[in-house]
Amino acid sequence: MRIAFAGTPEFSVAALDALHAAGHTIVGVFTQPDRPAGRGQKLTSSPVAQRAEVLNIPTFKPLKMNAEAQDDLRMLHAELMVVVAYGLILPAAALGIPRHGCFNIHASLLPRWRGAAPIQRAILAGDSETGITIMRMDPGLDTGPMLLKESLHITGDTNAASLHDALATMGAKLIVEAVDKLSRDELREEVQPADGATYAKKISKDEARLEWSLSAEELARRVRGYNPMPVAWTELAGERIRIYEARMEPGNADAAPGTIIAAENDGIRVACGAGMLDILKLQRPGGKPLSAAEAIRGRPLLGEMFN
Repeated sequence: MRIAFAGTPEFSVAALDALHAAGHTIVGVFTQPDRPAGRGQKLTSSPVAQRAEVLNIPTFKPLKMNAEAQDDLRMLHAELMVVVAYGLILPAAALGIPRHGCFNIHASLLPRWRGAAPIQRAILAGDSETGITIMRMDPGLDTGPMLLKESLHITGDTNAASLHDALATMGAKLIVEAVDKLSRDELREEVQPADGATYAKKISKDEARLEWSLSAEELARRVRGYNPMPVAWTELAGERIRIYEARMEPGNADAAPGTIIAAENDGIRVACGAGMLDILKLQRPGGKPLSAAEAIRGRPLLGEMFN
């Protein structure tokens, strides 16, 4: 099948590779324009653009999916467009250009977690499962009819990084299956139910600040949900401390929330609103991430307070 592809971050690359490997003709790739990146803020193309160059696929980088970009899509004569984490809104006129419309790989079990950050929001909410939904796009925000679904269990060790990778792999497999079913006229559409719809708003750096009055269970979810971006953080003696790994401990401490009640090689234990949080990996300003054992070396933390 002649397929146009639209995606930008690393999450999208697995699907592009899978469609290419399955023998489909990727007639063109749409991705966001080059952005400054790294310490030197050098203009850098997106992961999808870099992969498309390796695969020798024509690439388009419009600022918006405007009339000019739609003309580019139209001239590709694509039978289908596959969209995954593109980051630009596709107007109704663009959705109707490919003969079979546009399929989207969405990283949640719709209608739960429509929107920009479904991976993080599922962890932050304490969901026990999430997954991938392949849907046919309509002008709404992730409201189109569902074509295929597959679920994945979220454990107490799952963070946003590991879930991202697992769902990228699952999405790549499922979109190949969806295109194969389309070619055999075996796809069946299911309208999304109104019940259970939630919105996964974009993650901000400010919300990643830990509030120690919350329960240890909630704080542990935040640490997992904000790893690798934007990373949960707190302050200690006026320094911003980033926390990469932590686990919930049962019981309650006789200390104000945020107080460090134990600083040992296997964890830095902090009093919370309910329960205790063991910090396993943290980072001080200008330094690298440290294990608890490394962090307490030469600096006794017992009795100090995060805020």
